[in-house]
Amino acid sequence: MGEIEELVIKGQSLMDAGKFDDALGFFEQALLLNQDDPDLWNNKGVALRSLGRYEESMYCFNKSLEIEPRDKFAS
Repeated sequence: MGEIEELVIKGQSLMDAGKFDDALGFFEQALLLNQDDPDLWNNKGVALRSLGRYEESMYCFNKSLEIEPRDKFAS
């Protein structure tokens, strides 16, 4: 398993536990390793939205769609 995948798994686990701020940190670390993955931007957007940081989350969702316009997972 790669480093990015491990970060995403940890982040998703924290999201499931309601620890959105901690999850956000893992998604941001993953994005430092690959800024061209629409799923990473989407994950970050979901975490930000869960924290009530709507403007920032919209930026992430738009970035996800910019990279992959037909991203079926974009929130």
